Amino acid sequence: MQTTATVGRPRTVSWVLTARPTSDGDDVNLYRTIGDSSLRELDPFLLLDEFRSEEATESLPGFPDHPHRGFETVTYLLAGRVRHADNKGHQGVLEAGGVQWMTAGRGIVHSEMLEQQDGRIRGFQLWLNLPAKDKMVPPRYQEFAPEAIPQITGPNGEHIRVIAGRVGAVEGPVRGIATDPLYLDIALPPHSRFVQPVPVGHTAFVYIFEGQAEIGAAAEAPGEPRGERQLAVLGDGDSVTLVTGETPARLLLVAARPLDEPVVRYGPFVMNTQLEIWEAVQDYHTGKF
Repeated sequence: MQTTATVGRPRTVSWVLTARPTSDGDDVNLYRTIGDSSLRELDPFLLLDEFRSEEATESLPGFPDHPHRGFETVTYLLAGRVRHADNKGHQGVLEAGGVQWMTAGRGIVHSEMLEQQDGRIRGFQLWLNLPAKDKMVPPRYQEFAPEAIPQITGPNGEHIRVIAGRVGAVEGPVRGIATDPLYLDIALPPHSRFVQPVPVGHTAFVYIFEGQAEIGAAAEAPGEPRGERQLAVLGDGDSVTLVTGETPARLLLVAARPLDEPVVRYGPFVMNTQLEIWEAVQDYHTGKF
């Protein structure tokens, strides 16, 4: 693992926004950053939602049957369960600490129903665009139980879960994604510093969901602490530096290769032209998904 590094061009924060409360599906309360009116998209990222409930209830809302075409959905669960099923016969349960990386491709209809454990559910859903050449590929899943996600503990007590990409010699289990993503869950103790290489040219962001951290900070130029439910869009460079003070932090560090292609969206369909959107709507309504 790389907690210190010699870097040529460290990334700095270009823009910070705070997640806005919203709802989706069957009245699921969410905190949204990417995909909101303040940040419609961040090529290739289309949406980032945090869902969280710590009030025990017998009936928890979820996401009943709905379609997707033209992009990928990534569900990362911290607490509770997500029970999913689709119109291709695939079904299962995502447990706390697990990841589901679904490539919707040419079309799928699925449901994601939330279940609390010990009165809690918490997690994230990220949408990544697919390149034009892959938008009509057959749907597929990459699903990983909690124990399949590599975990690294550093010399200063930092803890990293590697979902996609690499931290040093450790590689996450997600493979074969067109945008070559990095997806890390990083927990930092107080008074720590962590440096992670990120490919030059890749779009990158940090989303803090616990505590505070300085992003892009250096010893000679401390950064401004960022807090819970804040997303920091990073400028270009070859690494990201994260620093904590008195307060620990837990955050997502995510990066991927931008596609630089036209994006036309209509709800759960993301294509390159308006004609392709019309075709997606027609295919869905005529049962071709």
